[in-house]
Amino acid sequence: MEAEELDSCGTAALVTEPQFTQLFRKYLEGEGILDSRFRVQKLLDGATALPVLGQSLQEHHLQHLKESIPPGRICALIWIQNPIPSKSAQVRSPIQKLREELASLVLGRGAVWSKELEKDLPNSWQRHGDLVLLSVDSFKATLWGEMGQELWGTVAGAVGAKRLARRGHVQSNSFRSPTVTLLLGEDGWVEHVDNGIRYRFDVTWCMMSPGNITEKLRIASLRCAGEVVVDLYAGIGYFTLPYLVHAGAAFVHACEWNPHAVEALQQNLQLNGVQHRCRIHQGDNRKLELRDVAHRVNLGLIPTSEEGWPVACRALRKDVGGILHIHQNVESFPGKALAPGQDHQLLASKGQVDKGVHGGKDTVSGAGRRALCPTAQMAWQKWAEATETQIRTLLHELDGKPWRTNILHIELVKSYAPHVHHIVLDLECRPLS
Repeated sequence: MEAEELDSCGTAALVTEPQFTQLFRKYLEGEGILDSRFRVQKLLDGATALPVLGQSLQEHHLQHLKESIPPGRICALIWIQNPIPSKSAQVRSPIQKLREELASLVLGRGAVWSKELEKDLPNSWQRHGDLVLLSVDSFKATLWGEMGQELWGTVAGAVGAKRLARRGHVQSNSFRSPTVTLLLGEDGWVEHVDNGIRYRFDVTWCMMSPGNITEKLRIASLRCAGEVVVDLYAGIGYFTLPYLVHAGAAFVHACEWNPHAVEALQQNLQLNGVQHRCRIHQGDNRKLELRDVAHRVNLGLIPTSEEGWPVACRALRKDVGGILHIHQNVESFPGKALAPGQDHQLLASKGQVDKGVHGGKDTVSGAGRRALCPTAQMAWQKWAEATETQIRTLLHELDGKPWRTNILHIELVKSYAPHVHHIVLDLECRPLS
């Protein structure tokens, strides 16, 4: 996806140990992936984070770096909140340029430039090609409304855009539609390229989270040759496309009930040449008639996908079962005390889970665990175990026969809010013979 501006909420970064920093830097610079707008940072656990251009980073880059260091060493992709700008990027930042040009516009109209107006400027924005999406809390002062299109033309020139839009709060409707107002330009259609995959969508109707890049890369690295996948919350194809383009899935059933997302998904399947291996099921997935077809089901909805669990269980193959990828926002509170030794037991058990799935190689969640307190890890494990029990019960009830379940992996996607983490549980489900 396109890089966000310097003062945006975050950036993708590769994490490794200090002794491998120069090795990684040399390779990333040679591939044109190192994001020179931000500094290389030292994390709290002593690891080093090298900012990268998320739209350029692909799975083979990660694989090359993992193979260039000894087994068991850290090589993982994370999302950094509030990265530190590099010295070169601090020379007249986009915010400074915007502030200076708007101050000139206001003074030229005979008005007074004030601290109140300065505070009303956006602190961040997202760039989508030639369209810039402004933050919800910007340009609320009465004076801005009196300026009309002259204001938006000045803003667009300052930030290097041809089109402008301003986002609002996500609507509380069933589609969780964004409230976005187009300020300058004819339409809100934009295109992103992630890991070699093209995504088109209308920002006034659909959303794309840059913080989910780690999970999209992980899905792309899965080996799904010959598998049928059901994506219960397909959206514009966030995970459907990585399954088809990179993971090698034989066929994907993509479920989506937002008509605007379906329109974008149809375009994206064609853009990437995989439309013949995907069927779109438009409408409420709770009414989905798919049964006994899936080797794998993706439940990529937050804060919870629990309403889709019965649908996912029915979709799994009854003869061999499959794997559920269950997304969830899990709360953790640092005030909760761990029993003596409980943090070490949790870390040990999680390490065994990860090695069982990934052959002992470091994963993104591995780096996430090192940077998080044991309280968060315990909350994830507790939720995963409760979910495992609930899914096993559901499968028994639906099939009339006992099933076994196994927690394969817990993946950290991103920090969603203070003490709230977006995670993914990989749950293996097999019928007992």
